[in-house]
Amino acid sequence: MSWTTMKLLPLVCLCLLTRSGTTFADEHGSGVVRVVVKEGSDAILPCSLSTKENAEEKLFDWKKDGGKEVFFYVGGFHYNNGRPGQDQQFKGRISHFQDELKYGNASIIIRKTKVTDSGDYTCDFPLLQPRQILKIQLVVELTFRDRSGEITGASPEPSVKILEQTNDGMLLLCEVLGAFPKPTVEWQDSAKKMVPAEEPQVSERGGSFYITLLTTVMKTDRYRCVATQEEISHQIYAETFVPFNEKLFEDTCSRGDVTGWFGGIVLGAVILAAVQALLVATKRITVRCNKGSREQRNGYH
Repeated sequence: MSWTTMKLLPLVCLCLLTRSGTTFADEHGSGVVRVVVKEGSDAILPCSLSTKENAEEKLFDWKKDGGKEVFFYVGGFHYNNGRPGQDQQFKGRISHFQDELKYGNASIIIRKTKVTDSGDYTCDFPLLQPRQILKIQLVVELTFRDRSGEITGASPEPSVKILEQTNDGMLLLCEVLGAFPKPTVEWQDSAKKMVPAEEPQVSERGGSFYITLLTTVMKTDRYRCVATQEEISHQIYAETFVPFNEKLFEDTCSRGDVTGWFGGIVLGAVILAAVQALLVATKRITVRCNKGSREQRNGYH
């Protein structure tokens, strides 16, 4: 290829710019630039011509996931801030490097990124010969801390209650009211060993998870309900002391057994008495019938 031919081919280079995040090319050499930022920060999506030729009078078009219009520029005109054609998702959040266009820099900035901004973007120069399209993958990672440093979405302290004493033991309730990401909830004893529990009941409202967990214990101990969110390295628990009277429980169970046994005896005695009464009544009826028959036969003679 001659030098003249090379000058006529406007090549697009992968100009790696970073801003509050990590930007790197695909390690498999697929030509896709990957940009990773935290939610709420700004993301620069890089796109430049390798020839550094002036792009002020050119046309380039940014799109997301093959269809959503992000930013359109042609000969000094561009749409942003919700102008016709731009997807509402990006209204007022896109800017470009106007002073850098003369050097072929068509990169854009997405302000205050959201998780929903994650996806595949293209920077397209449709009028170039050959047509040039640069691919960028944006990954917006969830952030769990607000401006005060508090972890947002972290599970609040669980609510624990002693509901009632049953024939099986003491019934305990744990409630986790509003957490994201979804926490793992479990009951533990004072030795931090997991206590068997029922299947947790989970519901989701407004992007947060609400969880209830029941367990039945049979001895005096301090029990805690633990909520763990590994994704954000967060764990919190609440505990309660159960003054369980094992002897009273055993006596109650024993009395229940004795009562049942005694009740069975009484019921059997009642049934036996009824049968005996029926037999006596039947015998009397039979004797009367026999007596009447004899008197009737004597009358005939």
